[in-house]
Amino acid sequence: MKVWVLHNRVSPQAGPDELDVLAQADAVAAALADRGHAPLRVDTDLDLPALAARLAADRPEAVFNLVESLDGHGRLIHVVPSLLEAWGVPIAGCSAEAIFLTSQKLLAKGIVRRAGLPTPDWLPEAGADIGLARGGCHWSGGRWIVKSVWEDASLGLDDAAVVDGIDAARAILAARASGPGAPWFAEAYIEGREFNLALLEGPGGVRVLPPAEMLFEDFPADKPRIVGYAAKWHADSFEYRHTVRTFDLAPSDAPLAARLVRLARDCWDLFGLHGWARVDFRVDENDRPWILEVNANPCLAPDAGYAAALARAEIPFATAIAGILGAAVSGRPRPAA
Repeated sequence: MKVWVLHNRVSPQAGPDELDVLAQADAVAAALADRGHAPLRVDTDLDLPALAARLAADRPEAVFNLVESLDGHGRLIHVVPSLLEAWGVPIAGCSAEAIFLTSQKLLAKGIVRRAGLPTPDWLPEAGADIGLARGGCHWSGGRWIVKSVWEDASLGLDDAAVVDGIDAARAILAARASGPGAPWFAEAYIEGREFNLALLEGPGGVRVLPPAEMLFEDFPADKPRIVGYAAKWHADSFEYRHTVRTFDLAPSDAPLAARLVRLARDCWDLFGLHGWARVDFRVDENDRPWILEVNANPCLAPDAGYAAALARAEIPFATAIAGILGAAVSGRPRPAA
């Protein structure tokens, strides 16, 4: 098949979190070529008429969607898949609707809670509590963690994002209101373990890959145990070197792992996900899992967690990518052209 591997245009001056999409595009294109397809790497920005003209000229049979933002704005992540659907192009990956609903974290948390699934309480920034995002806060004490509503890649997540008490949470929300990553919200901080589960669509439906736990090795007692920006992108940092992924869970964790798998599947069904996805969890001291985030297009770079989960499941990367493409072009209803 003639397949576009489509990603957002990245400035050479961009940070490592933005440049990472280029590694993903390389890996996906290589995997598709390995399976006999004809991939063409294409990047895009806010010049959407130019994208439409090139699409009309090239006429790809499908598009593997890796667009994470436009012009550096994560809140525009759903724009390109929306256009592709309007033009009737099969998309490998989630629908525009699923990407929008999961990327707006307040909206996603509201949907998760309305469905009766566990997610930590939240406190929206003033003016951000719209629709299903309302009514999330019953947690007045304890610790809070401040996150961007739209941006991913752990933007703004560092030790200073974890604060004690609701007044401190409101103060940091006010301080960040007009800065990069806005709008922001505060989420009740769950002390405990952190897990993420990757999901893969194939001919037989969705498969939940082995649960991964993030270990915070040798963290000082007063240091928040979070997978922050430094842990993901600063290779010379303490956080990067001491935040370690493991799939080797103890036998006593089997009931917990089964609950995590069920919740991950629930999220897949709830948001109508396709292709590949990841669900992030915290687990409290009573072994109760809490859904932090549903990621509709997690990183596919060879050194990232999704590829590690595939390896643990003994699924070759190229096989997974070909399966995602196959699911997109067979058996899934196509939008009207």
